[in-house]
Amino acid sequence: MTAVNSTKISEQISFDDDKLIIKKTHDASHMLDDARYAREMSPNSFGSDYKLIGHVDAALVSVWLKEAGVRWDDTQAVKDVIKRKMMSNEFSALRVWEGTY
Repeated sequence: MTAVNSTKISEQISFDDDKLIIKKTHDASHMLDDARYAREMSPNSFGSDYKLIGHVDAALVSVWLKEAGVRWDDTQAVKDVIKRKMMSNEFSALRVWEGTY
């Protein structure tokens, strides 16, 4: 899996009582385009040890980790969250390799 940077479209800051709310909007179409291109052009035959699983934006991974309550420095938990999301049908468009790991 490769991590890529998305294009930030907008950022809105608001307040709700004593809470600061920051809403960031990103254009994620490049992730879909990159995954589609890799599926079409890459044989993904790096051997049994290395596979390109998919293309995921770091901003999306950040959202996934926040939803799961996982910190970036908990490496094994981060791997588990990414694996679970990439294996789900909801994010199948980001997958390049259709195997299981």
